[in-house]
Amino acid sequence: MSGWFSSAPSSAATPADANAAEDHASDGSKLKTFIGILKKFIGVSDLASVRFSLPSQLLEPTPNLEYWNYLDSPSAFAAIGTADEPVDRMLEVLRFWFTKDLKYAKGKPCKPYNSCLGEFFRCNWETEDNAPRIDTSALRRSPPGSSSSSMKSAKSAIPPGLGSGDPRAASTVSVTQSAAKPTKPVRISYLTEQTSHHPPVSAFYIDCPEKGLHAKGFDQITAKFTGTSIKVMPGEHNLGIFITVDRRDHETYQLTHPAAHLGGILSGALSVSVGDMCYITCPETKLKAILRYYNDGWLGRTTNKVEGIIFRYDPENDNKTQIKDVPVDDILIRLGGAWKEKIVFTVGNKPLDSHPPEKQITIIDIAPLNVAPKVLPPVEKQLPNESLQLWSEVTKAIHAKQFGRATTVKQELEEAQREKAREREKKGETWTPVFFEQATDKAGKPSLTEKGREVLRRAQAGNWDMDGIC
Repeated sequence: MSGWFSSAPSSAATPADANAAEDHASDGSKLKTFIGILKKFIGVSDLASVRFSLPSQLLEPTPNLEYWNYLDSPSAFAAIGTADEPVDRMLEVLRFWFTKDLKYAKGKPCKPYNSCLGEFFRCNWETEDNAPRIDTSALRRSPPGSSSSSMKSAKSAIPPGLGSGDPRAASTVSVTQSAAKPTKPVRISYLTEQTSHHPPVSAFYIDCPEKGLHAKGFDQITAKFTGTSIKVMPGEHNLGIFITVDRRDHETYQLTHPAAHLGGILSGALSVSVGDMCYITCPETKLKAILRYYNDGWLGRTTNKVEGIIFRYDPENDNKTQIKDVPVDDILIRLGGAWKEKIVFTVGNKPLDSHPPEKQITIIDIAPLNVAPKVLPPVEKQLPNESLQLWSEVTKAIHAKQFGRATTVKQELEEAQREKAREREKKGETWTPVFFEQATDKAGKPSLTEKGREVLRRAQAGNWDMDGIC
């Protein structure tokens, strides 16, 4: 759910109007303004294709490319590929999946700045390599008999922390909060660039060579205002996150995004809910996960419930889209819980609720987690089209509650982008990204240019210089 709206100037107000109205904006007037704008777009099939922007008093002082990433809990990403068994590696991917939206589970939704064509953002994360190991091999083995001694032997073989029933061991493999200063840090580097303006698309690449991991994809959304909420869906170029585990024969996982809903617009208590399906597939291991999210519960209350399975599938005939369509004998793992709170899993094909609590293993507990801090390039090393530099004056004005000035500077940036587009059109030039080979791609997998690879190599070395690159 990157930017909700595309980047363009607002035609509803001049800077002078903004000074008069915005500088005295209260929370109530902000909400009224927001609803008034949205009402104009009821029935519009895609808000992301409508060329307008929100007044500055409705924006969070954060660039979209900085705000939108999937490493809210970097230790969960760094742990992918650790397990020897394919089903356990799929569980590692799912553990990461449930941490990628901490910003929505723990914080309020916000509307960051729309991205400008050619804008880019880079950062590192320093994280502990301390995610609990997932090893369900003992749980997946059937006891060699029904005698009490055999059952006792099988129970004792279960690794601590994996539902052993031992009161001294918590039944959890959840990650812990990322430390501000890890003692033995693993470094993860990130690069993203706004590669297209019509439609708004950004490409991203996540690199963790120490763990033999990388991930990539395109971020693009479509959005529709229903009258009570905004439904946000992945755009045609957004085919999900592609995670490759180099040390496991380059096995690749595709993680597709479900539709999300921004609700509470009329009440002013904004919240994100999900009511859709998502899929994680790995052709190399022939394993697939289906997750079904539920939006509303009893009397319309949001439950944030999710249920899922891991099962064997045929990559050449991938036709199972609903949990009920999967033969019971193919199911290896069942999952369930609330994605904003805690998710548990059980081994085998029996219903989750049929297992006693000590056999329900917590794969993620959101309660103790918060969004991990980024390591940013020093200000003097940032280029003018780097997100934090590009939007710095707008950010300063919003922090100072000078909303009129923020709107003026914002419109100047947007007008400069339009002027560049007119110049390219006059010269017959086509925009070419700097760090990625293609602006969009039907396969959803962007490739780095040599400049993009060099940026990430330097970031891995803690070197933020851009000399010789741009």
